[in-house]
Amino acid sequence: MQRVVDFLEKAKTYYLATVEGDQPRVRPFGTVNVFEGKLYIQTGKVKDVSRQLHANPKAEICAFMNGEWLRVSGTLIEDDRSSARQAMLDKYPELHGMYKADDGNTEVFYFEDATAVFSSFTSAPVTVKF
Repeated sequence: MQRVVDFLEKAKTYYLATVEGDQPRVRPFGTVNVFEGKLYIQTGKVKDVSRQLHANPKAEICAFMNGEWLRVSGTLIEDDRSSARQAMLDKYPELHGMYKADDGNTEVFYFEDATAVFSSFTSAPVTVKF
């Protein structure tokens, strides 16, 4: 999983895909954190992405950097503990102006049963499960 985290942190931006009914929805994200051995992302409960993940927690993220791309698919599970939210905010202090751990809006999800695939045009894909 560390290779996945390193790639996402270096790429800085990844794209999260969810579904809304039968319509795919994709948007840029930038938060990623490892907390208690799990890969987490963060959003706000007031956003459409939150509603979509609660309706259907299957999701995929994709990032591209230096001719290589990473796709991570799995189920995103909400972690409603203040400590998990605070760990994310501690890693991204620039979010403190918009989010607080116990503001009723900040939300973190971790990947469960994730499959990550590293791909490029010049080498065979590498799969990592966590």
